[in-house]
Amino acid sequence: MTTHERLRPWLHNSPTVLVWRLAIVYVLLFVLRAIFYLANTDTLGPLSRGEIPALVRGGILFDTANICYCYCLFVVLSLLPFRIRERAWYQRMLFWMWIVVAGVIVSMNLADTVYFHYAKKRITVDELHFADNDNTGHILWRAAGENWYLILVGAVLVWGAAWLYRRVKPAPSRIRNPWVFGGVYGALTLVSGVLLVGGMRGGLSHAIRPIAMSQAAQFAASPAKASAVLSNPFCLLRTMSNRKISYVKYFADSAELAARFSPYHYPVPDSLRHARFGSQHGKNILIFVLESFSYEHSAYLNPELYKGEVSYTPFLDSLMREGYLFRRGYANGRKSIDALPSVLSSIPSFKTPFVITPQSLGETRGLGRLLGEEGYSTWFFNGSENKSMGFVAYAKLSGVENARTRENYEARMGRQDYDGYWGIWDGPFMQYMARELDEAPKPFFATIFTLSSHHPFVVPEEYEAILPEGRTKVQRPVAYTDRSLRDFFDYARRQPWYDNTLFVFTADHVSSEVYGEESKTPTGNSHIVFFMYAPDGSLRGDDPHTAQQIDLMPTLLGLTGYEKPFFAYGQDIFEVRADSTRAATEGFAINYVNEAFQWITDSTAMFFDEHDVTHLFDLHRDPLEQHNLIERGVRPDPAQVERLKALLQTYYEHLERSDFTVRPEAEKR
Repeated sequence: MTTHERLRPWLHNSPTVLVWRLAIVYVLLFVLRAIFYLANTDTLGPLSRGEIPALVRGGILFDTANICYCYCLFVVLSLLPFRIRERAWYQRMLFWMWIVVAGVIVSMNLADTVYFHYAKKRITVDELHFADNDNTGHILWRAAGENWYLILVGAVLVWGAAWLYRRVKPAPSRIRNPWVFGGVYGALTLVSGVLLVGGMRGGLSHAIRPIAMSQAAQFAASPAKASAVLSNPFCLLRTMSNRKISYVKYFADSAELAARFSPYHYPVPDSLRHARFGSQHGKNILIFVLESFSYEHSAYLNPELYKGEVSYTPFLDSLMREGYLFRRGYANGRKSIDALPSVLSSIPSFKTPFVITPQSLGETRGLGRLLGEEGYSTWFFNGSENKSMGFVAYAKLSGVENARTRENYEARMGRQDYDGYWGIWDGPFMQYMARELDEAPKPFFATIFTLSSHHPFVVPEEYEAILPEGRTKVQRPVAYTDRSLRDFFDYARRQPWYDNTLFVFTADHVSSEVYGEESKTPTGNSHIVFFMYAPDGSLRGDDPHTAQQIDLMPTLLGLTGYEKPFFAYGQDIFEVRADSTRAATEGFAINYVNEAFQWITDSTAMFFDEHDVTHLFDLHRDPLEQHNLIERGVRPDPAQVERLKALLQTYYEHLERSDFTVRPEAEKR
């Protein structure tokens, strides 16, 4: 008996043949990606040898998701625990199912190759609205004529894939007992289902969200090259739930729109600003994005709520007393993935989280890139997995160069500090970050996104008897993170970089676990811990006016003396506060809650459904938001309504164009 004859039962059983057929698709996608890159080298830029491993890893990750989406039914039908699978007609059905999908993959990616040259993006659901144009057929016919060679290449690829498919055929199963046959293939079907779900999501860990297009940036040296990591039909399928960007155009005149709201900032020297708030020029900057740190967790901020009881944030309370506190600080989003665009790039999220939109791959000049160009080393820290929640991917999109995650921690410190759910406990991970910052080139700009104050609301065993239990499940983990911050500062104070660092604290969003009645209102459910602390005492104050996460970027740029134009939806808080007449009228916060846009000022909360103001509350007299002034005939401030409309129109116009930078034409003021 020859070797092939001995191996034949193993080489031709159904699971092995299935692996072979899926491997063909991987090869097909690899070839299509190479064609895409070669045809668009001018746009994508040259590819260095050092970039290739990351691009390959990213390509495999997205190709796996692509294949799982496209071939999930094929995989299940190939492993069903029924003998009917061995019939000739059934195998023919599987072949045509496989080859038709392969044809779609080839045609879509070759279409992408052409389309990217013009649109600088992959085909997504947004392109489908062109399908009903009268000239669509003509355009497609012309494009086919101009790119006839790609049609030839596509035909060859599909023919080659079909030839490879037929090279290995499944043999009848050698398992004769029907119960054993059913058990084996039933188990394989179940296992394949689990693996398919994991492939679609980008992993099996519960800490991983379904893989989004923006995560391609994690594997690319530039946003443009992120498009080379992606492939179709994945991009189309992942954006099916994203409706075409539609919005109301309130202002037909662009000059009027810009006069009411503009994201273009042109810094100018402001002696009044510096006289009141000083400068942090040349200092390191460290931002703590604190998971679920609602305003209500602090007894210092809520003396009436706790009335002398222990605070769940005693260390942060001590820093608030010595720093610059924004008492009316608000989150711009509802989820963790909303926070980083707001904090690092001054881009809010409304109906759809910004990071999962295809437009998020557009050029973004966030704090990382702007400060990096000024000589800062730039860092992002998160104790979860590298691809968890797309945090690292977005930090990189915003211009941050260096990222440290669970993988880096465990490579250096071991695996004993994994919390069993999300990543490394905040305490040891902050100590690790402190030592990384010891070695970082100065000045540095760093951001850490904490994770321990999150469901399932557990703390390390040694802290269970030490920390207060809390009125809600999240407050003991909040107290743990606060203690971790204290330990971090105990170490940092002894380091030479400490006194020359500006520390910034903001929550990502309000916790799902709230206690106080005000925290249960739409406005209170956006109210977060938000302050700055300079160890040298150069920045102190208790600010009663409204501020928001998207104000951080322009404010920090102002504090460091940044003088170049930049793009941001927020405003420099201290520039506004420098003029006391502006502070009470121009401070605002915006987010999307309960299917409406919420606009918060010092005195009111206004809810807008894109057409009308539906609710208006007086926050001074009615903090629990029980009396809608609209129903009593009170009209909102027309200036605030017009400003809200202008911001929304500006936001969606720029989102539609993937335009998040100050363009040359915008600089011609």
